Amino acid sequence: MIKIFKSATLFCLLSIFLFSCSNNNKINDFLKNKNLETTQQQLITLLNDESLSSQSRYAVIKRIANLYSTKNSNQMVLFLTDWVEKHPTDIYNAYWLLMVASNYLKNQAEPIAEYYFDRILKNYPDLLIQGESIHFICLQHLIQISKNPTNRISYFNQLVSRFPSLVSITEMYVRLALEYEKEGEWKQALKSYSLFLNQPDASTIQIPGIPDAYSNARKMVDFSNSSKDWTFESLASLEQAVKRAISRYDWRSLDKYRSKVNFFAMSWKSSETDANALENFSMKGFMVGQRIRYSAKLDETSNPNEAYLRSTGWSPYMPVWYLYFRKVNFPADPEIHGRWEWAGIYYGEKL
Repeated sequence: MIKIFKSATLFCLLSIFLFSCSNNNKINDFLKNKNLETTQQQLITLLNDESLSSQSRYAVIKRIANLYSTKNSNQMVLFLTDWVEKHPTDIYNAYWLLMVASNYLKNQAEPIAEYYFDRILKNYPDLLIQGESIHFICLQHLIQISKNPTNRISYFNQLVSRFPSLVSITEMYVRLALEYEKEGEWKQALKSYSLFLNQPDASTIQIPGIPDAYSNARKMVDFSNSSKDWTFESLASLEQAVKRAISRYDWRSLDKYRSKVNFFAMSWKSSETDANALENFSMKGFMVGQRIRYSAKLDETSNPNEAYLRSTGWSPYMPVWYLYFRKVNFPADPEIHGRWEWAGIYYGEKL
């Protein structure tokens, strides 16, 4: 039981704030008629009453914090952080710090907000407020504002393991893979891409800020699982081998030199992600009986990462082919990363 105070005004506060949850309008009317400073002092006096139940104390603290925030949010922060410091066993401490973190986030002090969101996760048990998990709210904010890949990996993993029904697991795996890439943890990145590809909606999901997620993940995983024995140490060695095979009409060698993963053959207007762009054909059908020629030098638009070799005579319908060579970008395997591959064919003259 809450002891009866001599002050009639304080007794009114007890009655209104602690026992009349359904009478919000009366509370608001009461506060409108009281001096703000006086009300705060009365609530603080009430808060010191050791006979208050935890729920009653929660209501009083929240009211005090809200009153402070109407004047100066810094006062609210000082009040709540001081309370948490002096009352480490308060079961609502996670909520008080959430109010602090949200205040900093509102005022665009993201590094401080991140500190408090992370502190809640690491030091305080989860709490449901109006049916919402405080830890889930913290994780949602942290993946938006944190710029540390190691921390972000932890946050995404927690969302997957603790709140699978509240997030898109498919999206989480892609975002995890990208964070692992930033940290150079290629084994974990490939594992996350594989988990993503195994999701039923992987090929259809649209993820904000990550275009072609399915195509990129498929390329990474398929390349990782391949032999990679078609790659060349340098662009010069690849160019020389391809030219020699064309000169000899050696279609078997050309088939051997082509990339065995994600090789494409398409017009300049198409995209590698188009359904008909990926090709699995033999060069034999385009060499027998044809008079094929190639340019002495690589196309002038070639650069340190990509190169084009113009050639003609492959087909009466589409005689000009640009053979596309590119540097392998696969840091997961240092022995392969930086080598060169024949990755595709562009049909027709360059646009």
